[in-house]
Amino acid sequence: MRGMLKRTKLLARLRSGLRTSPAVALLGPRQCGKTTLARQLAGTSKSTYFDLENPVDLARLSEPMTALESLRGLIVIDEVQRHPDLFPILRVLLDRKPIRARFLILGSASPELLHQSSETLAGRIAIVEMAGFTLEELSRPDLNRLWLRGGFPRSFLARTEGASTAWREDFIRTFLERDLAQLGVQVPSGTMRRFWTMTAHYSGGIWNSSEVGRSLGEAHTTVKRHLDALAGALVVRVLEPWYVNIGKRLVKSPKVYIRDSGLLHTLLGIGDRRQLDGHPVVGGSWEGFVIEQLLAHLPKAKAYYWRTQAGAELDLLLFLKGRRIGIEIKRADAPKMTPSMGSALEDLELHRLLVVYPGSVRYTLRPKVEVMSLAQCVAELT
Repeated sequence: MRGMLKRTKLLARLRSGLRTSPAVALLGPRQCGKTTLARQLAGTSKSTYFDLENPVDLARLSEPMTALESLRGLIVIDEVQRHPDLFPILRVLLDRKPIRARFLILGSASPELLHQSSETLAGRIAIVEMAGFTLEELSRPDLNRLWLRGGFPRSFLARTEGASTAWREDFIRTFLERDLAQLGVQVPSGTMRRFWTMTAHYSGGIWNSSEVGRSLGEAHTTVKRHLDALAGALVVRVLEPWYVNIGKRLVKSPKVYIRDSGLLHTLLGIGDRRQLDGHPVVGGSWEGFVIEQLLAHLPKAKAYYWRTQAGAELDLLLFLKGRRIGIEIKRADAPKMTPSMGSALEDLELHRLLVVYPGSVRYTLRPKVEVMSLAQCVAELT
């Protein structure tokens, strides 16, 4: 495996959060690099580190108020969802005047963790969400490698495609057999594997809980709970539709994506670029990959998709700094203006419409509409 890459923008977001709030929650799926990032931050200042998967550290916090109240500097608590009764104690410690210590808490974004941090620590905590590598974090940007392997560090940095695929298989198995149970999801791993694989086939498509339920032999309410569990663990994105009364019938069901493209490809048995190019999900895979890359750089943007019953659609609608930005995602060599783009531009009153494609030449289709690469789009919006 190659040397680890520096994630300077995420580190900057953590430092900014800790300057303005007494606590920051760093949330993301297992193995996305939270611990590495936290240790890099802790190494630059006076700090105390607790890893709650370590029995010794867990024992140190058996009496948490006694263990924490005298500490100063930065206190890092890793896998905090394993010790949910810490949150009321953290609230007391964070309310001390003057502030005697700042806290960085790491978790795998369970619904319980999000609820505890948002309710118990409301107004006291900043939340930073992270996922795998982004294109700009790579020392030598390699879009196709990142798209095929996904952004999990051990998958992307593996020496061979076989080693990368093997890591992702291990991740999926461990996630289903152990991690979900630790997040409070009590569903047999085989059932959840079938559901996750079916979700992968829907990636980039309109979600239909009843249809999925019929295929799995489960009620649509059960299917919704499964989807909520995977979304809560940050491995699935549910993109809600934007709809307003514009005199057109609109699609009001969400779209779903497997958030890491490498996991998507492994769930579907795709092992190399040739297989990916020939697979029916290739368009949805590219679309989801671009969306995740963009949203990783735009944590404050509100994101939706838009589609009318007549077929006009927009892959991503961003509300960003008071502006409406449309993103259309194409795999064509030279995208052209389409009636659908025109409808989106007019009906949604877009300030701009950016068309992202795999090429590198940037060009204008008409006023407010530009075609550009993913890297150019990221630079344009950030």
